[in-house]
Amino acid sequence: MRVLSGIQPTGRFHWGNYFGAIRQYIDLQHDNEAYYFIANLHGLTTVRDGAVLWQNTMEAALDLLALGLDPNRATLFVQSDIPEVCELTWLLMTGTPLGLLERCHAFKEKKAKGLPADAGLFTYPVLMAADILAYDSQLVPVGEDQVQHIEVCRDLAGSFNFSFGEVFVLPQAKVMENAARVPGTDGEKMSKSYNNTIEIFEEPKSVRKKVMRMVTDSRPVEEPKIPETDPLFQLYSLFVGDQQREAMAARYRAGGFGYGEVKKALAEAAEGYFAEPRARRLELAAHPERVREILGDGAQRARAQAQRTLRRAQEACGVKGRS
Repeated sequence: MRVLSGIQPTGRFHWGNYFGAIRQYIDLQHDNEAYYFIANLHGLTTVRDGAVLWQNTMEAALDLLALGLDPNRATLFVQSDIPEVCELTWLLMTGTPLGLLERCHAFKEKKAKGLPADAGLFTYPVLMAADILAYDSQLVPVGEDQVQHIEVCRDLAGSFNFSFGEVFVLPQAKVMENAARVPGTDGEKMSKSYNNTIEIFEEPKSVRKKVMRMVTDSRPVEEPKIPETDPLFQLYSLFVGDQQREAMAARYRAGGFGYGEVKKALAEAAEGYFAEPRARRLELAAHPERVREILGDGAQRARAQAQRTLRRAQEACGVKGRS
């Protein structure tokens, strides 16, 4: 199967990004033809500083490679290096119903909150559809909150195919069932929007400080505690195996220990979990030309596919003659 997904470079990746999506991307590259891109054009809807966006883009590439994305197995590239996607967006836009875009979550939520929503956000789903269709993607791994975007993509592709013939492959959403809900430092879902994140490659000393400051309930030391509802235990469970997880759960239920013990165990487990990726990242950062080469090779492969798809669409709708 041909798998595709993109991730925005709106800031450094955190634990929620890894356990919610990136880990699944790494797994999917082994048994599929995988295309992964850094969605810097999408990022423009929120990042309005050019130097910051470019820096974030390069940091994202370093992070993904360090975490295990293998350029020999998967095609990694930067979205803006494939200009064909922007032309494909316009071809799709000409047949996109206004009401369809008005019903999309991101635009509706901003509008409901009285926040400014520009044309980029409004037409975001069409660019996303072009991203998917350009590479004849068959499977798109998404969280449950992103399924609507795949439905929009299928609607736009289906409408184009109805008008002009069978041009586009209709993709399927792969809801990432094993994607974890990762609590942040305040117990809510980890998100940059909530300012409650712990970055994957944050310095261990800083990670430890954030973990030690996490708020817990007021149960006394001697009282048994409930592991399943505790954000600390949920985070600890992400970094350890079944045996360690069950041993910690037993400690909770038995009582006689404080949350400080769990915090220390969590910080140590996280540091060990990301130790090898951290070392790989340092090595990659010392050779930025290698990262640029990987992105260039990926863009070349991705663009070749996007050119074929765009040509089909151009010929079908009549903006180019048939070859």
